[in-house]
Amino acid sequence: PSLLLSPHCFTHPPLQQLSLVSLLVADYDEALDFYVDKLGFELLEDTPLSPDKRWVVVRPQGSTAGLLLAKATGPEQQQCIGNQTGGRVFLFLQTDHFARDYGLLQANGIAIVRPPVQEAYGTVCVFEDLYGNRWDLIQPR
Repeated sequence: PSLLLSPHCFTHPPLQQLSLVSLLVADYDEALDFYVDKLGFELLEDTPLSPDKRWVVVRPQGSTAGLLLAKATGPEQQQCIGNQTGGRVFLFLQTDHFARDYGLLQANGIAIVRPPVQEAYGTVCVFEDLYGNRWDLIQPR
């Protein structure tokens, strides 16, 4: 029986949440230095899978979603490091204290692409990670 055809599916919506997003990195340790030491993310797991592959998961403090830091293998993946979305903002880091977290970005020498502005939806700036992926730091109104 197909779950998609079950009337039960229409009366009880699914409970789903995004848990991980794969982020291509050139090196596990340099990525950990950036995300854990500079951005203040927590390291959830760092498990060796083979001599060249690890399962490395980080996430922002208090978040349920995380990043799987995936070391790029082969030329095709290596070409995508830092440009997983063609230059658009890739990830949105929501904060409860914009000034604190913006200060952390500045203190750690993280590249600010667009300085903070007040928008109708909140305070936002755009920064780049160590590979050039763009992020929004945003504190909603």
